[in-house]
Amino acid sequence: MAEHQDLINKVAVYLEGYMKRYDGSHDFQHLERVLGLAHTIYEQLKTSSSPPTTPFSTTQQPALDPTVITLSALLHDVGDRKYLKEGDDPKTMVRDLLLSFGAEKPLADKIQAICGGVSFSSEIKDLDHVKRLIEEYPELAVVQDADRLDAMGAVGVGRVFTYGGAQLRRGMESSIAEFEPKLFMRGAMMKTEPGKRMAEQRVEILKMFRKWWDDEVEVAGVGASVLSSAAKPEEEHT
Repeated sequence: MAEHQDLINKVAVYLEGYMKRYDGSHDFQHLERVLGLAHTIYEQLKTSSSPPTTPFSTTQQPALDPTVITLSALLHDVGDRKYLKEGDDPKTMVRDLLLSFGAEKPLADKIQAICGGVSFSSEIKDLDHVKRLIEEYPELAVVQDADRLDAMGAVGVGRVFTYGGAQLRRGMESSIAEFEPKLFMRGAMMKTEPGKRMAEQRVEILKMFRKWWDDEVEVAGVGASVLSSAAKPEEEHT
């Protein structure tokens, strides 16, 4: 990875500015967390006999390139369709950026392909396509898991509310409704063994938070009852 350190540094500096166009749920700190999680998974896989892309892989341990993991983790949100501006082409943005910083074309093409396969919503629309991508680029499994881990646990809770308020103008109840069908599904779709273990821990945090939420919002029913009782005398008078 040392031979590409200058490229990585240029990309990181660029992204600190680029991510300011997004909201706080997808900021530069999100990229740093995904990068950290991806390398945590990578380091654990290096000492594990389990293939990193189960159930999509065979018993062979695919070779993983830490440079590819690093650049893909940093760039995975460039071209995110939720934040595209007019004229942006998500199919080439990552590649073109890397080429502008002097990256070799094969490396730029690989990172573009991996970044195009990270999206959770895109995967559930075409599972076979992502399966083929992971077979060709096993680093995708690592970056996918890292990105999805950051959507779970305590950080995941914060990101759901941040995105819901900033982009969708939705209330807290609408955001909390996303937990079970979407965030819990992410835990079931992890690709690496380290990712699965970490997801289990973070899903438990989500479950605990959901219970706390339900306990605390239950008092709204008391408030509604008070308002209902207060309205009755006026109704009777009229």
